[in-house]
Amino acid sequence: MASVSLRPTNWIREDVIFFSQHGPFPAYLKRFHLSDCDFCSCGGIGTALHYATECIYTVSWHMRKPAPNFEKEWLKRVANYLVSRQKVRGIIKFISENRDIFRPP
Repeated sequence: MASVSLRPTNWIREDVIFFSQHGPFPAYLKRFHLSDCDFCSCGGIGTALHYATECIYTVSWHMRKPAPNFEKEWLKRVANYLVSRQKVRGIIKFISENRDIFRPP
């Protein structure tokens, strides 16, 4: 989220978690010293982008991974496209319901 706005949005909890990247992501938890490790149990760095594009546990919701210099534009497109936002919601719900799967061994 680039800026704060007083204009209402139709975002639900899962949208906010994904796009703010504040939630059950190992990278976020490590950044705030709530975890010792920022790795997903699949071996990748546990960021929102990782779960949306490459984690073996969220294959059902995968989207094409953007080039590193286009991540910001990719997030804007995902945010504006309802089908992509539904995938994001599925990912966040799955992670929230299965937290033990995503913790590194």
